[in-house]
Amino acid sequence: MVTADVLDSPKLQRNSAFREWLNPPGLSAAERRSLLRQRLFAGLGGLIVLVALAWGGWWYFIGSNYVSTDDAYVEASTSQVSPRVDGTLIAVPVHDTQHVRRGDVLAVIDSSDAKLALAQANAAYAQAKQRVEQYFANADSAAAQVSARRADLARAQQDYSRRASIASTGAVSGEELTAARNALQTAKAALNEAQHQLAAQRALIDGADAAHNPEILAAAAARDKARLDLDRTTIRSPIDGVVAQNTAQVGQHVQPGAPLMSVVPISRAYVNANFKEGQLERVRVGQPVELTSDLYGSDVVFHGHVAGIGGGTGSAFAVIPAQNATGNWIKVVQRLPVRIALDPKELEQHPLRVGLSMNVTIDLAK
Repeated sequence: MVTADVLDSPKLQRNSAFREWLNPPGLSAAERRSLLRQRLFAGLGGLIVLVALAWGGWWYFIGSNYVSTDDAYVEASTSQVSPRVDGTLIAVPVHDTQHVRRGDVLAVIDSSDAKLALAQANAAYAQAKQRVEQYFANADSAAAQVSARRADLARAQQDYSRRASIASTGAVSGEELTAARNALQTAKAALNEAQHQLAAQRALIDGADAAHNPEILAAAAARDKARLDLDRTTIRSPIDGVVAQNTAQVGQHVQPGAPLMSVVPISRAYVNANFKEGQLERVRVGQPVELTSDLYGSDVVFHGHVAGIGGGTGSAFAVIPAQNATGNWIKVVQRLPVRIALDPKELEQHPLRVGLSMNVTIDLAK
């Protein structure tokens, strides 16, 4: 039995009022359907307007402050490893995907020839030192010869002057005077020759001491070059990273400059995000960036900042650039690379690999 309290309840009264609003009394069935249709369309229109206003408000206050792209890929300044001396590989202790640190041995070239070249260079350096020391000794000897020839000249000059002074008295024969004159000329010639010998010896040592003589410096440079070539028979990693594209094999003869492998510094990886030209109006260096990768999914969010904006589009630097001056030109929206620097701590926790795709969102409001 329905009591008066139940009939007077607010919920029942609201339901009754709603039914009367949907189905007003006193109307025919056709009028009721027409009215219901009008009210339903009015409600749907109001809902659409409400959603549009909500979306517009979100876009104006929030959405317009972000730009996103999924055309982004991980990159790194890869270090290419190549030999600097020729020879045969006798050891390759690394393989692809192996982590290496700076200074680790990547490959070893047979050093027999380099050791022989170093021994020869050391011998040539020792010979150069002996030769230069002999130059200094010869210069001292030439200086002594000049002093001796100068003394001989002074004695010959004195002998000739004494005989010439008494030649008129007949105490000295003409033949003896001629002999004294010839001895004087010979002494002068001997002094001149000794002076030239001294000049020649001094030309070999002037301007530097023995340690800085050009011959010793040249021999020392050749010795250092041979020592450097010996050291270069051991090829070491220039950076920390992961070995990739390893083509080195034991027994392979290598030439200077030929690529053997690459070392990828994944700890210094960055992202190149290719944004459409219409998205870059408000992009500035330093703005914060959030990134996700397909490798870790949306649960792992990387953080970084805009490090720079490319100086040109990919088509501008293509080997065969687009011929936009032709008559059948079609406009294509271009993209510019934006370099994103990543947080090193996050990279250490979740390492990325070169070439992985990323989803990038830049906060334009900061």
